[in-house]
Amino acid sequence: MWRVKSLDAILATAEKKSLQRSLGAFQLTMLGIGAIIGTGIFVLTAEAAQKAGPGMMLSFVIAGFVCAVAALCYAEMSAMVPVSGSAYTYSYAVMGEMLAWMVGWALILEYAVAAGAVSVGWSGYVVGLLENALHMDIPDLLVRGPFDGGMINLPAMGIALLVTALLVVGTRESAAVNAFLVCIKVAALVLFIVLAVPVIKMENFEPFSPLGFGGISAAAASIFFAYVGFDAVSTAAEETKNPQRNMPIGLIGSLGICTIFYILVAAGVIGTVGAQPVLGADGAGLRPGSPELSAACAALGDAKVVCSKEALAWTLREIGWPQIGNLIGLAAGLALPSVILMMMFGQTRIFFVMSRDGLLPPILSTVHPKYKTPHIITMITGVFVALFAAFFPVGILADISNSGTLFAFAMVAVAVLVLRRTDPGRKRPFRTPAIYVVAPLAAAGCVYLFFSLPLDTQIMFAVWATIGLIVYFLYGYRKSHVAHGEPGEVHELDADAPPGPVPPMPGV
Repeated sequence: MWRVKSLDAILATAEKKSLQRSLGAFQLTMLGIGAIIGTGIFVLTAEAAQKAGPGMMLSFVIAGFVCAVAALCYAEMSAMVPVSGSAYTYSYAVMGEMLAWMVGWALILEYAVAAGAVSVGWSGYVVGLLENALHMDIPDLLVRGPFDGGMINLPAMGIALLVTALLVVGTRESAAVNAFLVCIKVAALVLFIVLAVPVIKMENFEPFSPLGFGGISAAAASIFFAYVGFDAVSTAAEETKNPQRNMPIGLIGSLGICTIFYILVAAGVIGTVGAQPVLGADGAGLRPGSPELSAACAALGDAKVVCSKEALAWTLREIGWPQIGNLIGLAAGLALPSVILMMMFGQTRIFFVMSRDGLLPPILSTVHPKYKTPHIITMITGVFVALFAAFFPVGILADISNSGTLFAFAMVAVAVLVLRRTDPGRKRPFRTPAIYVVAPLAAAGCVYLFFSLPLDTQIMFAVWATIGLIVYFLYGYRKSHVAHGEPGEVHELDADAPPGPVPPMPGV
């Protein structure tokens, strides 16, 4: 179970498929901004406010810092091993098959559960738009899951199934369409900041941390979701001019700009409508997405931003800009489905690579004879994403997704350190600066955020990991191609991913 996939063979594949180095620091920074800004800031602002109150501004800084040090580690690995499979491939090459399997298993949480979270976020904005712009009254029973005061979230389930159908058919999304959607998201946030920041009232920032630093840490662990996507910059290392200079600028620049964006948005929400959490009878904050919070919000008439499913649009309506609030809802409704598509495509890619390595049944890498897409694994993934979206609130799904992402990022940080010791002479187009400081900080930061997640999320991750180990020892351990002396199963860039849509990178 400690057998590794030959790094030399993987790199030989990459050299055959070397790409033109054309990206500079500015292009990388813009790529990163487009990849990072997404559902997190549109949806999880209310979740963060319920956990930390105005202190969520500090939460954005903490989550951004952990992402920055993790991104620098990610950049070294992706520059050295520029092939598909992400953290799974890196771990297979450095730390052995079992840990690679666990990383791949954790990435299921990152991609599939995140796609469910984005679907729920999309539903909140679209339902809010329909109710406010068209004056429709849609029953909560049909647009919220059972944890959130409803029965089933039909719009979220519907959009997940629609995206699944598109992925099976193989619809391509052009770079021009993706760029347009990125512009919509950024323009919506800029418009929010321009309208909200000038009317901030400083008294709304008191008390700054009503639930203490523990609340700030819990919010940071949740809104980590708002930063995932920076690996889009890391994976562009092979196409970057002077990567040693431009990769850090692109990574840190995009994360820094997004953090400023996020802090300004958070300040706009806090300063205009307030962001104090709803407390229970014992004085503790009620958990976001819980029946208790739903009941408390119903009693308050949903008069707090922490009760909203569309925090930014709701805030603008409250401060006298109802039509602009509706436009924000429209922007989210237009842009977020492409995020769901990207996350589900990423999930099928991970499954596809693991299946090709023999760790999952080969039927999962079956390609449709007409559409040339991995239809079986796409449909399986789509059904589970739709079920997640139908029955769970966005905060719980984001926390579960974060648990898998944090584990994968921590493993990448460890892999960079291990490879520096075991193979110091290997060519590294980008070298993580101050590696013996940055990599431990990245791993420790991921562990800190993981243990800041709710206890039931940590338990759920442990159960998921246990199930993964059982599956590995019952199937993957015996069926692995490497175990049968077939290390040549190295997948080229064009063969590694299934045919079909080129995934957009519009952020989570």
